[in-house]
Amino acid sequence: MSGLKAIEIVGGGLAGLSLGLALRREGVPVTLFEAGSYPRHRVCGEFITGLSPATVERLGLAPVLADARHHREVAWFIDGQPARVQQLPAPALGLSRFALDARLAAAFDAAGGELRTDTRVTDDTPRAGRVFANGRRRGRSPWLGLKIHALDLSLERDLELHLGDEVYVGLARVEDNRVNVCGLFRRRQLAAPGAELLLRYLDAAGLPALAARLRAARFDPASFSAVAAVCFDPSVPTAARVQLGDACAMIPPFTGNGMAMAFQSAETALGPLLAYSRGRSDWRAAGALIAARLRRRFRVRLASARLLHPYLLQRPRQRLLAVLARARLLPFRSFYSLLH
Repeated sequence: MSGLKAIEIVGGGLAGLSLGLALRREGVPVTLFEAGSYPRHRVCGEFITGLSPATVERLGLAPVLADARHHREVAWFIDGQPARVQQLPAPALGLSRFALDARLAAAFDAAGGELRTDTRVTDDTPRAGRVFANGRRRGRSPWLGLKIHALDLSLERDLELHLGDEVYVGLARVEDNRVNVCGLFRRRQLAAPGAELLLRYLDAAGLPALAARLRAARFDPASFSAVAAVCFDPSVPTAARVQLGDACAMIPPFTGNGMAMAFQSAETALGPLLAYSRGRSDWRAAGALIAARLRRRFRVRLASARLLHPYLLQRPRQRLLAVLARARLLPFRSFYSLLH
């Protein structure tokens, strides 16, 4: 026996898997409960910005990210018209959740972690040693997320971001010559199977040129995913529950920072959890420290994203953005640093 206190992780997304893997590298007994199985597709931009080499090293992520696409330019489109090409201060990474989650799960299993897939934890009572990384907090919301992979689709830049009427859609290259098409839409009275639903939403949101372009592409039907009631809560939970990833806070997806935040939340929790497991801290103190560090790490970017988000969704504000962008009056690098 290791003599270390065990950790339970509820939720096998990026935060839960990367935390479990990092804890196993330190010899901590870890049991991870995941309601689904691997591999599977998820609604996600699959575009990782703001992930530092230090976080990659601390969590041992280099092997699973080794073949990720490196992206350096973002093309913005408003009402179907090009508005600005943005040079990223540091390369972003493109890799599907289908591949990334499965790789992390395999690495966690190989490291001796106990992975229980197809197991939903219904008792959400906080208790010592239990970490919640089980996805976004539920709430009432008019927003809908839709995603599908297009095959052999050419892009203007590494990432295209299209703004429409209460919608934005990102197109980003991932592995195997695929393009991830993922959008945030205000819910409408529309119904259709798979990719056609996303295309109808694009038409309804005033992006018919993008819809026509995608209709000419081939899709992987198995990659279609949808999620309703998407909420963006900028508040980090208190120490009563240790919550990581989207369960901690969910940033609007236009930032491209959601996947990085999941990893960063795991990194933030790692030290206090190791102290608890080694008997150097009690659970209450560990939880309080994790909550304080998460608030300090994420509060500026969450508040900044919340303020900027309406400008990407409302037509009058989008047009103002377009004018400022074409006049090169938007401080993209300053925005980037605030949001990452």
